[in-house]
Amino acid sequence: MEKYKSWQEAKEIVENLKKEGKIIVFTNGVFDILHIGHIRLLKTAKSFGDFLILAINSDSSVKKIKGEKRPIFSLNERIEILSAISYVDIILSFDEETPYNLIKFLKPDILVKGGDYKEEDVIGREFVKEVKIVPYIEGFSTTKIIERIKKSL
Repeated sequence: MEKYKSWQEAKEIVENLKKEGKIIVFTNGVFDILHIGHIRLLKTAKSFGDFLILAINSDSSVKKIKGEKRPIFSLNERIEILSAISYVDIILSFDEETPYNLIKFLKPDILVKGGDYKEEDVIGREFVKEVKIVPYIEGFSTTKIIERIKKSL
């Protein structure tokens, strides 16, 4: 879990990298059951800059937005899984329903979201230089995967 950082540690890293002229990319989500859509999003996000920050919802945040039966994997389990992905440089967590305060705190250069978002609806866009929307891969969402599993039982 060496990629997992506190907000303050991340702020110091971001400030130092920006002084070096590095481009900081930020994306976020629940990342509950990891699937190909997540991998492609992270790979593409990393291609937009030099350093990728992945912010994930805490367990209590996931429950607020997805319901009491989620997350399937705990925050610590999700961090350990996501830490194995080479495209991800650091991982942060947030307790709110959105990463607005975290984006405001870090002020990354580029904010990346999946194709189910419109740029004007992206939370925190006012704190970044650019928003990039990565095309959504049809059929790959954690909710749809859970539904497929239920049907197969």
